[in-house]
Amino acid sequence: MSGGVRRGSVVLLSGGMDSATCLALAAQESPPVHALTVGYGQRHLRELAAARALARHYRVDRHTVLELPLAPLLDSALTRPARSLPRGRPGRRGIPSTYVPARNTILLAVAVGYAESHRLGSVYLGINAVDYSGYPDCRPEFLRAFERVARLGTKAGVEGRAVRLRAPLLRRSKGSIVRLGERLGVPWGLTWSCYAGGRSPCGSCDACRLRAEGFRAAKVRDPTVRPPTPRRAPAA
Repeated sequence: MSGGVRRGSVVLLSGGMDSATCLALAAQESPPVHALTVGYGQRHLRELAAARALARHYRVDRHTVLELPLAPLLDSALTRPARSLPRGRPGRRGIPSTYVPARNTILLAVAVGYAESHRLGSVYLGINAVDYSGYPDCRPEFLRAFERVARLGTKAGVEGRAVRLRAPLLRRSKGSIVRLGERLGVPWGLTWSCYAGGRSPCGSCDACRLRAEGFRAAKVRDPTVRPPTPRRAPAA
């Protein structure tokens, strides 16, 4: 599939609120849309089901769920279920134990190769450098460096048709992302953010706390969180 004008996009779709918003944007800005979801051995496999539901909702042209058994190689609280997840306000304790070594580098390399092979012009990814957990591969510097790698290390880049990296949420707060998603009609009820891997969100891991802060700032109810059951008054 080499050569020709490149149009369309591939979205790195994790199943979370950020990648879902990127998928909604790509559907408007850069069709046809493909979605790429990677199962790397994360403890929160529930997000793969969310990614499948989102891909069906947006009727993407192709959704690939790629299994990369990286968990034995990459030491992280997300790949070692026996390790405890950090609790409390994220982003203020240095790089947390949920950092997965080189994850975004690996995922972007696969996505750029996919885009080049399918003659797609862009890769959309939901990295965020404002309300984030301190991961080094969610920073603008990382994105700029990888864009240079994509230009220098691919046939498309050498020929002047480099795959573009689109990170539309890079400088948005979580509240701003929720407001954008509301305008785009993102089905929040299909998304999944919790790191704990249970059947319902734990409410206390970094991902749950960031998500809750975003919905609270946007004054939008999160449909994945059940409202508290009102207490009944004691019988007289």
